Amino acid sequence: MVNADLDTQAKQFTTVPGKAKIYIYRNESMGAAVKMPVLLNGMSVGDTVAKSYILREVEPGEQTIISKTENDAELTIQAEAGTNYYVWQEVKMGAFAARSKLHLMDEKKGQSDVLECKLIK
Repeated sequence: MVNADLDTQAKQFTTVPGKAKIYIYRNESMGAAVKMPVLLNGMSVGDTVAKSYILREVEPGEQTIISKTENDAELTIQAEAGTNYYVWQEVKMGAFAARSKLHLMDEKKGQSDVLECKLIK
């Protein structure tokens, strides 16, 4: 996890001119100990755990998020400059390991959910 100041700053939900922000979060306790790797445009951006989130600033345009679990859940966003996006990484039961599903959430719900979580490096 990052220090509390960085987490608090990220939770101001400010926008950046010319860029978009993507919050990818797990606000559930289910599968608490299970780390779930997340890729953004094919590059690793971290592993989520229960009550955590990843924040990335991106260029406008197509952004593909993949949650690597027993299945590979994928979500593509057409990011617009000056906009924040909130992606819920839902944890599901799998046959041998945890599964996941990605959901694009509206701003109000996404911000409320992120406030329950801590920012990871």
